[in-house]
Amino acid sequence: MDPELEAFVPFFPRTDLTDPVTARKNFGQLAAAVPVPDTTDMEVEDHTVPADSPVPVRVYRPHQAQGAVVWLHGGGFLMGDLDTEHPWAARIAASSGAVVISVGYRLAPEHPYPAALDDAYAVLEWAVAHAAELGVEPDRIAIGGHSAGANLAAAVTLWARDRQGPLIRFQLLNQPGLDDRQDSWSAVKFTDTPWFYREKLTASWRYYLGGGPATPYAAPARAENLTGLPPAYLATAEFDPNRDEGIAYALRLLQAGVSVEIHQWPGTFHGSQAILSAEVSQRQNAELGAVLRRALAG
Repeated sequence: MDPELEAFVPFFPRTDLTDPVTARKNFGQLAAAVPVPDTTDMEVEDHTVPADSPVPVRVYRPHQAQGAVVWLHGGGFLMGDLDTEHPWAARIAASSGAVVISVGYRLAPEHPYPAALDDAYAVLEWAVAHAAELGVEPDRIAIGGHSAGANLAAAVTLWARDRQGPLIRFQLLNQPGLDDRQDSWSAVKFTDTPWFYREKLTASWRYYLGGGPATPYAAPARAENLTGLPPAYLATAEFDPNRDEGIAYALRLLQAGVSVEIHQWPGTFHGSQAILSAEVSQRQNAELGAVLRRALAG
């Protein structure tokens, strides 16, 4: 493990997901410790996207923005909100120059699949319909996220393709959880890795699926056909149960004719990007912005 990251491992608490309400509170306290970048060079506004269940969003609009990204937070499908994602959404807007539309999707177990996916898709449609108001062109809208949010981003691209919905410019999948079967080498072997481990992984899927079957829109690794999807950037962490399913999905995208950039970050673990003092975290975070900037330019 990267020595700069390893020094912080003893300070990472184990998360008890048996009580989602308490888990959310603890997650919020951790997120509050993450420094927030300067937002004076951008407009930050809260909106509500009309849908069967209205969806709160927070829009970060840098001056002279190049395109937009619908951004989905992590948290195992049951933690996280607009406030916990604020430091990350602001950082991505600053580093990419893109309008970031951070989505406060509904959380499991109170709202199992497909609630979060419905919310994410509604925001994508809203973003395309309101592109002029956002100051971007409707064909320069990407989708992305961390972890569970990256799952939702991948699922939205499948859904948009199958529904002949909005054209998505790009998908950014950071440490995605894509396969409920948990049978890859990393999912089987990494039972006690920092922050994200087998017990937490299993609980997250159980809450999200709510006892229902895993369709390809819930677990995109189950999708048989990956053709016609938008170009992708997919990043994995070395000591992460999700690592191998992410790499496998990236390879399948390539084999389906989708242009893909893959980055496997050595010495990292799931969520270690939050340790901003580490050099590898700085490179990871800078790359997310640079990747989006390239994808939405010109």
